[in-house]
Amino acid sequence: MRRMGLCNRLRPEKADEYKALHAAVWPGVLATISACNIRNYSIFLREPENLLFAYWEYHGEDFAADARKMAADPATQQWWRLTDLCQAPFESRAEGENWAVMDEIFYHP
Repeated sequence: MRRMGLCNRLRPEKADEYKALHAAVWPGVLATISACNIRNYSIFLREPENLLFAYWEYHGEDFAADARKMAADPATQQWWRLTDLCQAPFESRAEGENWAVMDEIFYHP
């Protein structure tokens, strides 16, 4: 199992929309997340800074393949079109990332 943390920013004017979307995530999107071996997926919001932090546990064998599978799903693509408009990604993120991947520096089981 691999723990993963990511960060992003939320556009202040889109905060209510983003919260409403995540209060009723589409069943197809949730099914794809599970099918791609992601468990214990949480998104946290720190206001008023509008900092988003996402955490999940990856239980698969090939994250790159599962990420491609997720990105190919039509419902997930539509979901991302809505949620991406609410986000203001960090300039320092890696090429091709919307959410900036974070390094784990501490873990206590």
